[in-house]
Amino acid sequence: QVQLVESGGGLVQPGGSLRLSCAASGSFFSIDTMGWYRQPPGNRREFVATITSGGSTNYADSVKGRFTISRDNPKNTVYLQMNSLKPEDTAGYYCYANVRDTPYSRRDYWGQGTQVTVSS
Repeated sequence: QVQLVESGGGLVQPGGSLRLSCAASGSFFSIDTMGWYRQPPGNRREFVATITSGGSTNYADSVKGRFTISRDNPKNTVYLQMNSLKPEDTAGYYCYANVRDTPYSRRDYWGQGTQVTVSS
């Protein structure tokens, strides 16, 4: 079992910044890709950013240039630095990890979510 715990959400004004953190704990062989997804009010969960164990990143077009994903492998932690925040960034943000339980199997894990609200 793997647990993902997010932190760092809150209320921020448009143009402001927040940094989200997600720490993984439990029993696993390795963690491959980690990332962030979000669910705006009344909408489906959508991709935000991912990062591989080697540091390769991908971003949704809506956040590219404003958000930066990073990770600290020894701490099993992934971060999302969010700058120039817009009201449309308001959502529950969920941490994701693709975990290699053994060399022969993988599973997807999700955190409980942390709320980000961008409002004047």
